[in-house]
Order: sequence, then C-alpha cells, then structure tokens
Amino acid sequence: MSMTRPEPVDKEYTFEYSMIVSETDTEGVITYANRKLAEVSGYAKSELLGQPHSILRHPHMPKQVFKEMWTTIKSGKEWSGLVKNLRKDGRYYWVHQFIKPIFDKEQNITGFIAARKIPPRIDVERMERIYQEMREKEQ
Repeated sequence: MSMTRPEPVDKEYTFEYSMIVSETDTEGVITYANRKLAEVSGYAKSELLGQPHSILRHPHMPKQVFKEMWTTIKSGKEWSGLVKNLRKDGRYYWVHQFIKPIFDKEQNITGFIAARKIPPRIDVERMERIYQEMREKEQ
C-alpha cells in the first residue's frame, strides 16, 4: 500500500548531526529505518517500513542521479552523492548519502544499506546549481 507523496514547500528542514540509516530490499522497499530517519523525514518508523524509499525523493532531484545510483548499486558497487529529500510535511532536507549492497554467502545482492549525514553547505549550493542544469536538460 503506497502513501500519497506530500506537496513540496520551499522551506528547508535542518537537523542536528546524527547518522541516518535505512535498509531496503533489492527493489528499494524500506525494510529498516533508524530513529533519526523517522525524525528527519517526519514519518513514523511504522509508516516508512514497507514503503518504497522513493517516498522521500524530492521532485527537484534529477532522474539521472537515481538512474546512475541504481545502475551502480545493482552492479554490486557502492554509491555516494548529495540528495535533496522530501519530508512528510513538504519541507526538504539535504543529505550526503552513501549506499552499499548487502550480499549473502553466495555473493548475491539481497538488499542495500544507506547511511546519510549532513553535507557541508558549500556542497549543497554547488549541487543545487548542477541539479538545476540537469533538470533543465531532462525537460
């Protein structure tokens, strides 16, 4: 059962430093969310579990970023980058995201684990410009 995505509002949500962690299955459905992800996203942990991680995707994010991310992690490699996420209340927050595949004993990918931290402001400002240019090319 998929949730309705909130309407974005142009207001940033800032938070105190703490690692935000989640795990998904191979299709990106959330199987674990730590307390900090619930706090920062505005969703209860129970609301996040079983939902596609894309529920947190802000519409300002270029599609190409996630295409590259999925290609990288499904090939068994690690991916990192800056991501603008959407909170339940419509505000946004920026994270530096690091994702790595989870493997079973036979080296099959069984899911993904992601850790996020607060990115430096200068990196956010630089990525906002780059992502704007990417979105303009997508249209």
